[in-house]
Amino acid sequence: MSKRGHIPLRTCVGCKRQFPKKELLRFTRSPEGELLFDERQRLPGRGGYLCRNPACFQEALRRNAFSRPLRAPLRIDKERIEREFSACLMPKK
Repeated sequence: MSKRGHIPLRTCVGCKRQFPKKELLRFTRSPEGELLFDERQRLPGRGGYLCRNPACFQEALRRNAFSRPLRAPLRIDKERIEREFSACLMPKK
């Protein structure tokens, strides 16, 4: 298969299904160990991906599922992360 036809896939940490990378939201870890929402998908380091389903988001938080793909323990400010996740689901004007 040529490079042009390749679509990178990533696995949602909530539902464990694979999606094209562009359809998922990326989360990463700050140097201080805090979970960050990477809206532009450009922050350095490992990433954990999540589909846009609110149920997957809640499941990932409940299971602390972001620690495994980021290979590090995390501090999670749930209110901030929930606010950022909700904002990205809103239609853009």
